[in-house]
Amino acid sequence: MANVSPSTKNPMGKPISSAQRIMIVNSYKKELRKNPFITVREARIYISKLLGIRRRAVSNVIGEYNANKTVTSPCKTRIRTSFQDKFDDLQINAVRFRVHSFWFNKTIPTLDKILHVIKDDYTFPDISGINLHRLLKSMDFVYSKHRRNSALIEKDEIVLWRRRYLENIRKYREEGRHLYYLDETWINAGNCTSKTWVDKTIKSPRDAFLQDLATGSQNPSGKGKRLIVLHIGSEDGFVPGGLLCFESKKTTDYHEEMNGDTFYDWMTDVIPRLKENCVIIMDNAPYHSVKKEKIPNKTTKKADIIKWLQEKGEVIDRPMVIPQLLDIVKRLRPQYSKYLIDDLAEKHNRTILRIPPYHYELNPIELAWANVKDHVKKNNTSYKLSDVKTLLLEGIERVDEKMWKNFIRHTIKEEEKFYKIDFIIEDMLSAETQSLTMTVDDTSSDSEFDSE
Repeated sequence: MANVSPSTKNPMGKPISSAQRIMIVNSYKKELRKNPFITVREARIYISKLLGIRRRAVSNVIGEYNANKTVTSPCKTRIRTSFQDKFDDLQINAVRFRVHSFWFNKTIPTLDKILHVIKDDYTFPDISGINLHRLLKSMDFVYSKHRRNSALIEKDEIVLWRRRYLENIRKYREEGRHLYYLDETWINAGNCTSKTWVDKTIKSPRDAFLQDLATGSQNPSGKGKRLIVLHIGSEDGFVPGGLLCFESKKTTDYHEEMNGDTFYDWMTDVIPRLKENCVIIMDNAPYHSVKKEKIPNKTTKKADIIKWLQEKGEVIDRPMVIPQLLDIVKRLRPQYSKYLIDDLAEKHNRTILRIPPYHYELNPIELAWANVKDHVKKNNTSYKLSDVKTLLLEGIERVDEKMWKNFIRHTIKEEEKFYKIDFIIEDMLSAETQSLTMTVDDTSSDSEFDSE
C-alpha cells in the first residue's frame, strides 16, 4: 500500500457530506479489490489519510455500508443539548463561586479541578468537560498563561465592572442613601417538594379508603403553567404595591416575556413609592438596559451614520470613510449612550446601580425569592396556578423586615469576599510569574482548550 500524504482534516463537528460518503465507500471498494483480506481498521487509516476525513467518520460510513450495502444522506442540522438548557441562572452563579473558592484557598483553578468539584456536587446537572469549558467562556472566564501553567481568570471587563460596583455601593452606604434591590423570578404550578414521607403499606386508593387513610399527595404531571414575578425590597422589607405578577404564555425562558416596555411601565409606577435620593440595584438583564437611542456602529449604513452625526450638530464638510465617521461617534458616545430606566430614575432623583453579570449573591432579593419559593413548594398540593399565586403572596408576606436585614447582612459579607478576591488573584498570579518553582497539578488537560 503506497504512502499517502495526509490531507487537511475535515473540521471536527462538521457533518460528512453525501459526496464524501460516496468517496469513502468507493475508496473502500477499491482497497477490497486490491486486498480482499484488508481489515476495516487498516482501510479506515489509509482512507482517512487519503481523503482528510477523521477515522471515526470513515469507520462509521464503512460500518453502515457493510451492514446495509448503502449509505444515508447526512443530517443537515446537529441536535445538541446545550449546557444553557441544563444550568439555570443560580447554578451558573454557583459555578462562578466554585471557581473563586479555589482562589480563596490559594489554589489555581483548572478545568479538571472545577469539573471534579461540579461532578461531586449532586445539585449540579451532569456536564462534560467541553461543555464546562463553553459555559466558563460564556461567563467571560479566560485562561491566562503564566510561565508553565494556565490559570482560569475573569476578563478584565468583568473585574472592572465588579470593582466599580463594590466601590460605588460602599460609597452609597457611607452617604447613608437607602438601597433597594429588585429582580424577577418565576414559579411553576408544579413546584413542590421532591421528597415526602409515604406510607408504603397503602397499595392503592381502595386500600386507603377501606382503612380510612390517605393516599398521600400525588406528584404533578409536569411543571405546569408559570407565574412571572417582579418585586423590589430593602432593609424595610418588600415595597408595598411593588409586586408585578402575571401568567406566562410561553414555556421557554421567562426573560422573553419581561420586555423593556413592561419593565419601564412597572418602574414608572414603583419609583414614586421609593425614598428620595435612593439607589436602585438591579442586574444587567436586556430589558433593564434599553438604550434611549441606538448609537451607530460598524454595521450601520454610512448614510445613517452621517445623518445621526448631523442631528447631533456635527458638520460633515468633507468626504469621510466609515472609520473616520465612527471615530467621531466614539467621541460623542458618552453623551448619548444612556438607558431609558436611568433617565427615568434621574428625573425622580434616584440612582441606578447595576450588578455585574452572574453575581447573584450580590443581590439579597435572591435569598428572599428562595424563601418564598420554599414556602410554595412545601405547601403546594393542588398544583393549580391560582392556588400557587395565593401561596406566593403568603410567602412574600412572610419575608419581613427582620429577614431582609439578615439577607442584606449576608450580601455585605459576600461583597467583602469579592473585594478581597481580586487582590488575592493578582498576588497569586504575580507570584506565579516570578517563581519557577511553583507546581500545579492536572493543568496539562487544559491545554486542548487554550486555543479556543
